[in-house]
Amino acid sequence: MPVEIHECGCALCQNGEDYPEREAHHRVNVLMSRLDEQQRRWYAAVEAERYGYGGTKLVAQITGLDEKTIRRGKDEMSKELADRPQDRIRVSGGGRPSVEKKTRQ
Repeated sequence: MPVEIHECGCALCQNGEDYPEREAHHRVNVLMSRLDEQQRRWYAAVEAERYGYGGTKLVAQITGLDEKTIRRGKDEMSKELADRPQDRIRVSGGGRPSVEKKTRQ
């Protein structure tokens, strides 16, 4: 099954004209399509920091991620990922309860 690649939502890409950043935005979205949820958040945070003022909003338009998600990534990156587990995607206790746990209630 082919991986869905998000189409950039920035004004310049939506305008349909060719411009230098259009291909860069597409490459960002190709990469984002292969990352897990926390990696997408961190990469978006790094890109937003690189753009500077207004970067969070622009990266949200490019990637389709929510601005709160990107700000969360920025916060995690500023703490050098100290609060994030190295061997799993979610922190312990995250996610849905197991079926066994649900049926025992």
